[in-house]
Amino acid sequence: MGKTLVEKILSAHTDSKDFKVGDIIIVKLDFAFSNDITAPLAIKVFEESGAKQVFDKKRIGIIPDHFAPNKDVKSAEQCKTMREFAHKHHIEHYFEIGKMGIEHALLPEKGLVLPGDLVAGADSHTDTSGALGAFAIGVGSTDMAYAIATGEVWLKVPPVIRLNYTGKLNKWVSGKDLILYTISKIGVDGANYKVMEFSGEVIKNLSMDNRFTMCNMAIEAGAKTGIIEPDEKTIDYVDSRAKRPYKVFKNDSDVTYEKIIDYDVSNIEPQVSFPHSPGNAKSISEVGNIKIDQSIIGSCTNGRMEDLRIAAEILKEHSVHPEVRLIVFPATQSIYQQALKEGLIDIFISAGAAVSTPTCGPCIGGHMGLLAKGERSISTTNRNFVGRMGHPESEVYLSNPAVAAASAILGKIASPEEVK
Repeated sequence: MGKTLVEKILSAHTDSKDFKVGDIIIVKLDFAFSNDITAPLAIKVFEESGAKQVFDKKRIGIIPDHFAPNKDVKSAEQCKTMREFAHKHHIEHYFEIGKMGIEHALLPEKGLVLPGDLVAGADSHTDTSGALGAFAIGVGSTDMAYAIATGEVWLKVPPVIRLNYTGKLNKWVSGKDLILYTISKIGVDGANYKVMEFSGEVIKNLSMDNRFTMCNMAIEAGAKTGIIEPDEKTIDYVDSRAKRPYKVFKNDSDVTYEKIIDYDVSNIEPQVSFPHSPGNAKSISEVGNIKIDQSIIGSCTNGRMEDLRIAAEILKEHSVHPEVRLIVFPATQSIYQQALKEGLIDIFISAGAAVSTPTCGPCIGGHMGLLAKGERSISTTNRNFVGRMGHPESEVYLSNPAVAAASAILGKIASPEEVK
């Protein structure tokens, strides 16, 4: 029986032999990282354990991105803890203000996460890097303390579900819409502790930016991670960035999956997930008249160049509705710079948007765009749980960047077709 790329990656990173689904194995890491919420606790556990040094100063990332630039004294102390630890252990990949970016966009961009890697991040959206053909998993802060000390983590071998997408995408439909649609069909627990492997002709035709978006939200269906088999687009993206050698793994031809689910994308419209779950997705034509107070474009889900270009295309020569706040968050400094060069930042500001330095910001109810009681936001972020973006009686609707931009113009959740 053939092996999946997941099984091949795990085999290359463990001393366990002939493991099967459900077995507990110890795996060696290619990279481990954490942020300003999870790193301070991991550092505390690391130091209390008596560990004296990190496993490899070149294989660890420390990225203050959630509440940075520091929003208050507590967040300043969190970042100080990270800074001091990074300097003490000579950790090479410490990214603070000026070099910062949202971790799940920054690490692939910097060539620090690569195809065939086994990666652990102390954040649930670590699965984003599965778009490169890496096995990338989120872990808790205690596991991260062990990871940075030893270069290892434990895991239970997950089964793999293959999601096969065929047909032709309609205008304005993106990877964000495919993943919202998928979650609405299988449910937020439809892939509990399984790997979601995205495949088919539609995925092959998707850009890397869209692939990152899909893998980013696999966790919203309960998945252990999401992954896409590497192809020429992957290699083109990686080769100019890679900081070290890497190995590409691919599925054998006679692979057996736990389940295969087929989707014909031909009739999928832009999707909007209603409160308070990513699984509450509806087609844009079914949304109705829903007034908004805020629109967010950015995050680790949709803050890349393609996302900003689409938003700017919609916003050009338009103005943000007078009763709406539009905030744009480029995912990294490099993306911000490129958006400046292309004139996108000028389009956003001329339309009436505020453009932020890279940060997770309002996605986690952190800062720079929180909602008051009774307010509604359309957002390109990945979660819309109760109180996720502010007051527990506020509402967040999830969409792609085109819908978020059109909605900012019209003051209600809207299709791009209504303004183009």
